[in-house]
Amino acid sequence: MATDSSTPPLAHASGTFDLGGELTVHRLGYGAMQITGEGIFGEPKDPDECRRVLQRAVELGVDFFDTADSYGPEVSERLIGEALHPYAPGVVVATKAGLTRPGPSDWRPVGREGYLLQQLELSLRRLRVDRIDLWQLHRIDPATPRAEQFKVLREAQESGKVRLVGLSEVSVEDLEAALSAGVQVATVQNIYNLVNRTHEDVLNACEERGIGFIPWFPMAAGHLAQDDGPLQSIASDHDATPSQLALAWLLKRSPVMLPIPGTSTVAHLEQNLAAATLELSDDEFAALDEAGKKAA
Repeated sequence: MATDSSTPPLAHASGTFDLGGELTVHRLGYGAMQITGEGIFGEPKDPDECRRVLQRAVELGVDFFDTADSYGPEVSERLIGEALHPYAPGVVVATKAGLTRPGPSDWRPVGREGYLLQQLELSLRRLRVDRIDLWQLHRIDPATPRAEQFKVLREAQESGKVRLVGLSEVSVEDLEAALSAGVQVATVQNIYNLVNRTHEDVLNACEERGIGFIPWFPMAAGHLAQDDGPLQSIASDHDATPSQLALAWLLKRSPVMLPIPGTSTVAHLEQNLAAATLELSDDEFAALDEAGKKAA
């Protein structure tokens, strides 16, 4: 897909959102978990293609990239630094800390203050920046007082090493506790997609407060994407794929929704971003919404 200078970049069709009321990004971003090895561990099979993906994303209007120190670990952040630094004006890179990686597909929370601050310094180094745009607590560690973890977020922002802070995989009660502790929560990143609405209450709470909601695993659609399923039927009407339709549904679901589909190939990236141009009718949205609820 060539870039046509006469038309806006693909991602721009998704509209914009102001992170923390101050950093404007286009709502369809890029999640950098898949530019790693199998099990989100180690180096990717084709590092050069992963760098091309990141650079092509910028060309197509993506200005919100989400990664984590645990993706690889370290690999995703390093590749972003290599491929995108110096960052184009307006590009926002979000990262996360709080999960350790003993091995492939193994994720263990650690929320001790010393560990989180160490990881912040390492993320700054790998991303080649003096300040992280958005730093998120990847998980609340049940073995560490929650207040201690919130304190780290608050003080990291006050120190100037972090511009905005966020939470990941939290409940409404967690969110309210963080806000009560003085954490200026800019985003919440929870699993959410057409067939998994476990965190519907968290999304609603974010919408009420103007907090960005980053749905991870955004394109899951289960059996709805089968040839005889409702997703495929509507997708055919739009000459689109079920995955593109699942992303379009998310974008229409809420103005605070910030989907971050990930991929390790340029072709798949271009396909994902084309979802920003799909316009679902109210009837189509309602049909998908109902089908997703029944499939949950």
